[in-house]
Amino acid sequence: MLDTVKRLVVGRPLSSADLDHQRIGILVGLAVFSSDAISSTAYATEEILFVTAANPSSLDVGLSKLVPIAIAVAILLVVVVSSYVRTIYAYPNGGGSYIVSRDNLGRGPSLVAGASILIDYVLTVAVSIAAGVAAVISIPAFADLKQYRVPMCLGAIALITLVNLRGVKESGKIFALPTYIYILFFSGLLAFGLTKSFFGWFGGIDPIEFDPDLADHVQETGGALGILALLRGFSSGAVALTGTEAIADGVPAFRRPAPRNAAITLISMAVILGTLFFGSAVLASRLHPIPSHDRTVIAQLGLHVFGDNAVFFLLQIATAVILLLAANTAYADFPRLSSIIARDGFLPRQFANRGDRLVFSNGVILLAVLSAILIVVFGGITTALIPLYATGVFTSFTLSQFGMVVHQRREAGGRWTFGGATSMFGASVTFIVLCIVVVSKFTKGAWVPAIVVPLIVLLFRLVKSHYESLREQLAVPDDYRAPRMNHTVVVLVSSVHRGTLQALAYARSLAPNRLLAVCVVSDAEEEERIGEQWARFRLDIPLEVVHSPYRELTRPVLTFVDELDSNYDNDIITVVLPEFVVSRWWEHLLHNQTALLLKGRLLFRKNTVVTSVPYHFRND
Repeated sequence: MLDTVKRLVVGRPLSSADLDHQRIGILVGLAVFSSDAISSTAYATEEILFVTAANPSSLDVGLSKLVPIAIAVAILLVVVVSSYVRTIYAYPNGGGSYIVSRDNLGRGPSLVAGASILIDYVLTVAVSIAAGVAAVISIPAFADLKQYRVPMCLGAIALITLVNLRGVKESGKIFALPTYIYILFFSGLLAFGLTKSFFGWFGGIDPIEFDPDLADHVQETGGALGILALLRGFSSGAVALTGTEAIADGVPAFRRPAPRNAAITLISMAVILGTLFFGSAVLASRLHPIPSHDRTVIAQLGLHVFGDNAVFFLLQIATAVILLLAANTAYADFPRLSSIIARDGFLPRQFANRGDRLVFSNGVILLAVLSAILIVVFGGITTALIPLYATGVFTSFTLSQFGMVVHQRREAGGRWTFGGATSMFGASVTFIVLCIVVVSKFTKGAWVPAIVVPLIVLLFRLVKSHYESLREQLAVPDDYRAPRMNHTVVVLVSSVHRGTLQALAYARSLAPNRLLAVCVVSDAEEEERIGEQWARFRLDIPLEVVHSPYRELTRPVLTFVDELDSNYDNDIITVVLPEFVVSRWWEHLLHNQTALLLKGRLLFRKNTVVTSVPYHFRND
């Protein structure tokens, strides 16, 4: 039954030979890997205003700084994208910041880059889902759903997780159309609104009237904007760059020639992102929307430009969908990056394994769990999550570009090239932005990644240490010969039945040095009963009876095995457990699973082997 449900939800298994057929083209790739970056246009302008227009500043002051901040962010976008284009061609097997840092800067920086970008992907899911739900409840007809914000977020995470478990190609096809619909509607909003505002076309348009009900933390005029608030506003706007590294991380997912297709996708994404973000900043500066948790800035712009009609409704639905689907970028890259780090030995090896649908299923599930925890902790509020967001992004940007400086100089024989100089400039700029983010938003939550990243790096090192220790202990010197072992077999019995006799026959076939059976009893009556059964069946295997007046089983068996082991040197003990196997799932509830509990305890005992001899029940 479970297998049938899995097939219905996830789909039929795919052969490893089908991996090449799961690669995606530019149009689908833009939807899969760029939805995160493009969707940030729905909230980046709003996040700038939440900082620059808040008390003791004012909406008027905040709006006056909006376009200059947008220009600075756009320049930063050009610098970062140009660097990642070179990264794509230099590292066509993907891995992005982690691989570039590992190959050029060493283990420590690569682990910092890996931890930072993994945190970024978790936050991408949480922020995108929270912003998507915010767009839905910004529709006046759905305003009453505010109280269900967190359950709606968790439901969206569950849905996107299930779709991604079906495979990158299939999830890309599902999510491609909504991405392009959002680009179309958002472009229409900008074109219609800007022509109305600048040229007076279509009847012209006036600024939005100041609404005190929405502006619970904003005053209309007056106040002043300090340098720290201005820098914090810039760092909030810089979240528009999140997701630009995703294409460089996922180059192997593209059709051949993968580097060329990935580079075209990255440049296309940058053009779309830069145009929509800068256009929204200009439109907001003209129409004066109010930053509010009850109605998003984009919703206010759409409502004012289009009116409360079907076009506005479709814009909000498209915005909500693209924000929800922006999480898909993280679902495409978090499992892939986790698999690379796992292959290097810094994460559990399970993350390097592909599932039935040729996706790294364990990484998909871990991402869903971590992002759901963030949603619950922060109540699904986008603004509460944003300060955690940019730190990891710009850490990975900086390390990646510094790594490309080293790579390009090495390739040029130690000489500076135009590409190396550009990467150096980009690394310096993103490092400055990182410092701005940490300093300006430290008390607002940026301190969290500053603590979490080192903890994750420590976790990486602990995992690596475990695997290295294991490899050293398993290594076989050329002159090593395994010592001859004495073999003792102990069959655990409760009474004499077919399962017991089958287990005894199996134990005898092992031809051990010593063979005995052991029975744990709680009173003299039980001891007499097992003794009579042993005599009736004329069993010639010695029977040891262990008394357990407190009706325990596990501890007396462990004590008996310890005493037995102390009598012999260089001995290995095999404990044979007769075990009933039933065919119906509910029949397992009728048995106490004693063998399973005992196996769990014996597993951690040295020089001990546990063998189950199943006896299958027939359902006639």
